[in-house]
Amino acid sequence: MLRSIGVSIINYKTAELTIACVQSVLADVGNLPVQIVVVDNASGDGSAERIADWIAEQPAGTPVRLVCSKANTGFSGGHNLGMAALDADWYLILNSDAVLRPGFLQAMQDATAANPRTGLIAPQIETEDGDIQVSCFRFHSPWSELIRGAGSGPVTRILKRHVVALQPPVDPEQIEWASFACILLNARMAKQIGPMDEGYFLYFEDAEYSLRARRAGWTIMQETQAVMVHYRGGSGPVKALEQARKRLPPYFYASRTRFFRQAYGIAGPWLANLMWSAGRLMAQVRQMLGKPAPRRIEAEPRDIWTNVLHPLGPRRAPGE
Repeated sequence: MLRSIGVSIINYKTAELTIACVQSVLADVGNLPVQIVVVDNASGDGSAERIADWIAEQPAGTPVRLVCSKANTGFSGGHNLGMAALDADWYLILNSDAVLRPGFLQAMQDATAANPRTGLIAPQIETEDGDIQVSCFRFHSPWSELIRGAGSGPVTRILKRHVVALQPPVDPEQIEWASFACILLNARMAKQIGPMDEGYFLYFEDAEYSLRARRAGWTIMQETQAVMVHYRGGSGPVKALEQARKRLPPYFYASRTRFFRQAYGIAGPWLANLMWSAGRLMAQVRQMLGKPAPRRIEAEPRDIWTNVLHPLGPRRAPGE
């Protein structure tokens, strides 16, 4: 039996990217039962109107429609709107700065048939040049924050079981969460564990949702025959800022604090910050000894304490 797939795509000031993304989905549908919802997250730049006009130009029966949010509800809020507008067996969460390779939907359809009790199915994510992107991970932990703060090969090797990023090819047993730039969610799981946490504006919501799913007994897997191309940075600035070691937005650190609280309890954010600080101390000692150490992100020693007294508090989203 074919399982229906509802595709949720958020648009925020990325009309042309969003249209290209939708076109790649439509080109791959074939005879599969697929519906697409584009959620405009209060772009306010005319991109919602551009997408609405494009949809109106499509042949009758094209399975795509637009839902407009009255406010920018972030990643979780936008996809919650998308999933609520869809009646499907599985939900495909898809970034607007992405396109599907031919055969993606059929590979995912086959994976759902073979793994009906799986809660989350991650695809293989590639760059536009065909390089495989890291998209499967272990959970962030205080130990991983020590690794991140130190930026030291010996520390990383000693604590290799706590390294977050899983380098391809990935051992399926080690996957704890996967990037929600593209992920297939079992609708039965979503009904059981509820919607995505709108206390996150951007970042860490995928790790939290995967954690909640695993705690409820659902599994996660990767289907490497389903390939998505991700034009990284097309829908958000954080990766570029991180690479340039520039200061990250407040919502990133608010999300980080929220995740450590939900994953590790009241002490979680404090332990994570203390371990990161210990790692930075190691890096500074290395510098004093004339050894290379990674340059820290601007203002991070202060910003990691965002919301630490109220870890489930404000999202620190723009305009809030």
